[in-house]
Amino acid sequence: MKSIIILAAVSIFSLGITSAAFAADGAKIGSVDVQKVLLLSNSGKEAKEQLAQKANKYEAEKNAKDEELKKLKTDLEKQSVLLSESARSSKERDYQQRLKEYQRFLKDAQDDLQAKNDELTNRIVDEVVRVTQDFARKNGYTVIFVRNETMIYLDDKADLTDQILKLFNDSKKK
Repeated sequence: MKSIIILAAVSIFSLGITSAAFAADGAKIGSVDVQKVLLLSNSGKEAKEQLAQKANKYEAEKNAKDEELKKLKTDLEKQSVLLSESARSSKERDYQQRLKEYQRFLKDAQDDLQAKNDELTNRIVDEVVRVTQDFARKNGYTVIFVRNETMIYLDDKADLTDQILKLFNDSKKK
């Protein structure tokens, strides 16, 4: 517990020294809310639409498989008293096999959607970083932070998100 308090104090102290050095140097500091750019940019909206289409396709397939499983289960329950032990056992194995396939399908679909989301997000973030770096160089910024919930305070004048969003959208039109 002591080490956490000491580490926090050292971090806050060094942050104060660093920001004082930046201020004395006349450094320009800014921040960008990358999540906001992802949500509001044209590329982010296109990526969200692509994911929604893919998710809808999987949802339709899931519903069809779900209906098939329900039908098998209903048939098995209705016929269980009429079937011989071996026939009932065979139908139960068939149902269990299809249930496993259904569960595998759900996991694979979820993994595929997550991978696609990661791919699209990473591509957009890389492009936002490039646009932000160009902006920083052209406008003399010393540092631009990623705005997130761990920031205790940031003056609204340092928020460059809207400017970066506009530049990013404009860069995609070219």
